[in-house]
Amino acid sequence: MPLLELEDVHTFYGGIQALDGVSLHVEEREIVTLIGSNGAGKSTTLRSISGLTPARAGSIRFAGREIGAAATEKIVAAGICHCPEGRECFARMTVEENLQLGAFLRKDAGTVREDFVRVLDLFPRLKDRLHQKAGTMSGGEQQMLAIGRALMGAPKLLMLDEPSMGIAPILVEKIYETIAEINAGGMPILLVEQNANYALGVSHRGYVLETGRVVLADRSEALRGNRAVQDAYLGS
Repeated sequence: MPLLELEDVHTFYGGIQALDGVSLHVEEREIVTLIGSNGAGKSTTLRSISGLTPARAGSIRFAGREIGAAATEKIVAAGICHCPEGRECFARMTVEENLQLGAFLRKDAGTVREDFVRVLDLFPRLKDRLHQKAGTMSGGEQQMLAIGRALMGAPKLLMLDEPSMGIAPILVEKIYETIAEINAGGMPILLVEQNANYALGVSHRGYVLETGRVVLADRSEALRGNRAVQDAYLGS
């Protein structure tokens, strides 16, 4: 049984259909990426899973349970943590306060502390800026903070939306190295990324979305070798 499974999901913004029958799955311990152009439905897929933009039809199952109609806080409590596009750090709060907020649903104080230390090990820059206001940091540092905050929720599935957006290339490489390290520890990841080179380089499988539909699904290595994917998304 897949950890996460979407079947024929339809999602709307008012009268505008954003997802038109999306089906995909994520297995334990793997990174799955969604690639596609702007407006293809990548971010909406994550928002549908996390309950921020609930699906109007179809099934979303996590760990064998239907969550398509669940409230966002219930989905977070079930183990899905969503690191949104644009990072959405709390600018007037410190790095430490942002990280602590990621664990607001948790009752296990001992392991919260362990996870706090682990996040700082993953992102040493955050350790140096614990008492700095998040809004004063660079985009790359805020992205590290957003990922760290999501990890503080002790996720069973981590969803990352455009982690390379608006970030200096040297920090993008560091962030993707850390994503691979997080996954190597056993964390399954659902990754949305416009930079298909990075996404396919780190993921195990991928789905190509166009106008709210999955038009291609394969192993990441095979997608990188697909001529249509190269022409459309890899700049070759």
